[in-house]
Amino acid sequence: MQFNRDFEKASVGDLVSENYVFAAVLHYFGISFYQYPTDSLEKVCLKHKVNPRQLIAQLESWAKEKDPSLEDLYLNPIELLVAYLKKKHYYFVRQELPFLSNLISGIKPDVGYEQLMADLRIMFPLFVEDFIHHIHEEESRLFKRIELLQDIEEGEFSTRDALTILEKDPVHHLADQHEIHDDEMEGIRRLTKDYFLAEDAPLTMKVLYHELQNFEKELSIHAKIEDELLFPKAVELEKEALRRIRKQIQTN
Repeated sequence: MQFNRDFEKASVGDLVSENYVFAAVLHYFGISFYQYPTDSLEKVCLKHKVNPRQLIAQLESWAKEKDPSLEDLYLNPIELLVAYLKKKHYYFVRQELPFLSNLISGIKPDVGYEQLMADLRIMFPLFVEDFIHHIHEEESRLFKRIELLQDIEEGEFSTRDALTILEKDPVHHLADQHEIHDDEMEGIRRLTKDYFLAEDAPLTMKVLYHELQNFEKELSIHAKIEDELLFPKAVELEKEALRRIRKQIQTN
């Protein structure tokens, strides 16, 4: 995002139009862009006691952040993969979902968007509740299971205890129960007609649709990492631990 020296004089609406990500940056600093579409950035920052340069620094920082590729993640040990997924969970729950919830609950719909926004206000909180439950379930069952497998590998359990743990809740059962949270987003896609908007749609709707689409892409990548990297690595770890424990029992 390029700024001239007078960017602080530009309206919040114009800055967000130039780069929708700026709406998320403003939210990060406690500013809802849709409340100040015609106010200058300088005026809004003064009201919220924020240095405009901090906003730009944050935007530039986000622009530089890049997620590791699937290849990079594949080469890392399973504990780093779990740490990365936990970090993404935190990002979804602390940043993405609150921003989307703020947009959906706070936007005053223009004519023609009233029913859509009313439906989203019912649908989205249900999605958030279900999504957070899914994350907690995943961290308490799958991630905990992986930690136990690593503890077994490091010899922290007796042979018999290790065998009991290994035979209960095997990873492939957890994989079968794993839900990909695309079903709920499918409802949102249907509601928004696959995020279709007319060229003259209000800026608030353009930002909302952009953020919903972006979140769906993030979820899709996240699910792919879990299905194609985490589960196969966890299954292999479990198989190897089971093979070694059974061999120890036979030897004894």
